[in-house]
Amino acid sequence: MIYSKEVEEMCTVAQGVHHGCAPIPEEAKWIQAKKVEDISGFTHGVGWCAPQQGACKLSLNVKEGIIQEALVETIGCSGMTHSAAMAAEILPGLTVMEALNTDLVCDAINTAMRELFLQIVYGRTQSAFSEEGLPVGAGLEDLGKGLRSQVGTMYGTLKKGPRYLEMAEGYVTELALDKDDQIIGYKFVNFGKMTDFIKKGDDPTTAYEKSKGQYGRVDDAVRFIDPRKE
Repeated sequence: MIYSKEVEEMCTVAQGVHHGCAPIPEEAKWIQAKKVEDISGFTHGVGWCAPQQGACKLSLNVKEGIIQEALVETIGCSGMTHSAAMAAEILPGLTVMEALNTDLVCDAINTAMRELFLQIVYGRTQSAFSEEGLPVGAGLEDLGKGLRSQVGTMYGTLKKGPRYLEMAEGYVTELALDKDDQIIGYKFVNFGKMTDFIKKGDDPTTAYEKSKGQYGRVDDAVRFIDPRKE
């Protein structure tokens, strides 16, 4: 340790009482986090790339400082999906400190890691008050049935009004309009369910029909339009 001349010439003054760092809530315990291995928790972080052309939602399940599970969801440029594939291979097995200082290929994923790191080390995780935390696999539960990201895609113009393209339930095939041409519901097809039906042996047409659904006052509609063509 090197000290400046000014410090060397100072006399020694005893330090007062110091009780250590403030404890943070981790998996239903209060922990004074002093080392990387003191950190545990499951939480999410959202990031964006430098030109703000894409975004990432990153979910990590950390046990005793080690990332056990990673869920990487991206929206934006096509390259982000490939970066996410690499990040899903890179992250498990790293400490949160290593992950923070590892190039996860995409700016949005790196930013999500930074934001998520802050939540973890400040005790703001989703599992802060969950006894024993969340099991490895909780990331998949976050996706829901069918293990697909829930994506919403809406478009609108002043001249022609709104178009619902993708809802949490699935791909929107028709919009239900009332007599004033206002949207009162929609029909959709869930591609995740459709794919599962096909894998189980259904022909594509049968699988498509079984995966259809509707939401809202569809039965009261005056007319229907294809949001992608009309």
